[in-house]
Amino acid sequence: MIGAVEVGLIYGVMALGVFLTFRVLNFPDLTVDGSFTTGAATAATALLAGWNPVLATLAGFVTGFLAGIITGLLHTKGKIDGLLAGILTMIGLWSVNLRIMGSANAPLLRQDHAFTPLREAGILGTWGGVAILAVAVGLLGLVVVWFLTTNLGLSIRATGDNGPMISSFGVSTDFTKTLTLALSNGLVGMCGALLAQYRGFADISMGIGLILVGLASVILGQAILGRRRLWLAVYAVIVGAVLYQLIIAIALEVGLNPNDMRAVTAVLVVIALLAPKWKSMGGRFGRKPTTAVAANERAVAGAGTAVDAGPESADTAATGAKET
Repeated sequence: MIGAVEVGLIYGVMALGVFLTFRVLNFPDLTVDGSFTTGAATAATALLAGWNPVLATLAGFVTGFLAGIITGLLHTKGKIDGLLAGILTMIGLWSVNLRIMGSANAPLLRQDHAFTPLREAGILGTWGGVAILAVAVGLLGLVVVWFLTTNLGLSIRATGDNGPMISSFGVSTDFTKTLTLALSNGLVGMCGALLAQYRGFADISMGIGLILVGLASVILGQAILGRRRLWLAVYAVIVGAVLYQLIIAIALEVGLNPNDMRAVTAVLVVIALLAPKWKSMGGRFGRKPTTAVAANERAVAGAGTAVDAGPESADTAATGAKET
């Protein structure tokens, strides 16, 4: 279970990236399936070449950042639909990732990496390791919160809320969209780099279906904690990533077939999306009539009684209805 929490915290970095496009920019970006593997492949290749683990992880961020720029340019300058632009970049990255690694798999079992000191100290796999990862990811979430409160961050948020309005104030929405996509995929690439080091290998297929994991983390976390405030919305996606990994771990523990994990993820996303609607419907059916509705009902009832009583009573009831 501790291992699931550690993996969930690492995936929290990816969830922050998906949050930037899915919630802030309101952009369905499928590039993450490719940029995640790109970051992992870059970091693994750099480590095998003798790079420092920190530089290798940053290299994973940079390659993911570049992948996001490509998607942004295809969408803004090429006028290609955002969903299709992400798919095109994702498909192209498959070949790029194979070129980076030189094969379909890059093992790191005998290489020093970012988690080697924690593993040698016996901290990894304990609550101490969880605490260290939680602090690191929490600081990254704080950076995201700070960035979204700057003038540039506010412009990005306004682009997602109302692009035509913010462009009328002289803000280049093409720039804000491309930058957000680049930052998002940079975080996803860095997550891939960290996960490759944590698991000890990078694989060409490790990013397949990752967008579903990211959406599950964002939607699940915000369905539980809400998103009334910016800091709460940001940290909710990290919590959602941890909860998702715990749910998957529990599902495997009770004997569920690993081949069914994607179906479990899809069901979780559907439930998280429909839960607020079910809640609002339940509140609507259980709500008492408002004062205005009750007043109208009293006026109609009074008018009906007045009609039976005679013209004068009807006039009196109508006057009372108007006053109400």
